[in-house]
Amino acid sequence: MQPNIQSIALFSPAASAALGGAIAKLLGVPLSPIEETEFGGGERKLRPLEDVRGRSACVIHSLFGGPLGSANDHLCEMLFLIGALKDAGARRITACAPYLAYARQDRRIESGDPVTTRYVAQLFEAVGVGRVICLDVHDPAAFENAFRCGTVHVDAGSTFVQHVASKPSGLEYVVASPDIGGAKRARHFHGLLQTALGRPVDYALMDKTRSRGGLSGTLFAGDVAGKHVIILDDLISSGTTVLRAVGACRRAGATRVDVAATHASFAPEARRLFDPGIPAHERPDSVVVTDSVPLAAGFSGYAKASLTVLGIAPVLAEAIGSPEAGCS
Repeated sequence: MQPNIQSIALFSPAASAALGGAIAKLLGVPLSPIEETEFGGGERKLRPLEDVRGRSACVIHSLFGGPLGSANDHLCEMLFLIGALKDAGARRITACAPYLAYARQDRRIESGDPVTTRYVAQLFEAVGVGRVICLDVHDPAAFENAFRCGTVHVDAGSTFVQHVASKPSGLEYVVASPDIGGAKRARHFHGLLQTALGRPVDYALMDKTRSRGGLSGTLFAGDVAGKHVIILDDLISSGTTVLRAVGACRRAGATRVDVAATHASFAPEARRLFDPGIPAHERPDSVVVTDSVPLAAGFSGYAKASLTVLGIAPVLAEAIGSPEAGCS
């Protein structure tokens, strides 16, 4: 980390204070205080309570939707706080958004589709952001192309590898991508896992086509018979994509199927992943996520059995403190 990282002012709105606090502790920098006010009609005000004139500042806020506010609420909170910091004389502002709202809307699938990732990037740039740090966005290339300011893309692969390596399997491993779009991410994790284990790891791929809200595609490539499959994805929302991949792996003879996804953006339907009332062969043996997004109500109980939540603060702290991030 940079030797002058202690000079940076770190801010994290209340909805992300747990993750922001963990990152601040690792950096050895206290979180700076914020005044947060919500007015009638849902309007918000965020005011920094620390002098930032001439200093670098970093705002840590995961732009998820849930009981603590919608994705739009959190996006506005971040933009308004960054704008206030800029007006208060901050020299350079970094936005650390572990989960970036609208990152999946990064291209046109059908005529007239909005490229919302690009619009969000323009909002960040308009309030004066110098650099954006994100964790496992849907498509890193689209993320980098959307922003005209500096970008830092962080992946959770090393965190998942440490978890897998700490719980050795008696079976051969296979890393699987649940769709072609995630193939590069899965290949990267595949390489990290091979290096960590010091032995070959196989690879598999599931085909998926999305049109008008529906999923199709039955092609499955890879030898998983009698093996331990780890399906890697960037996020889980409804769970439909990973459940399709789980089913394909089971039908191909996999002995064990686990799922690893960075963002636990669980919709109510994602309970299918853990529900003991659903036949075991139709759901994964375990699910591993990070704490980039707080668990939605009703899911914390699963953490005692088939759900594991890994802390992602060390990876993000390293990114914020690295010379490449330019935060100080």
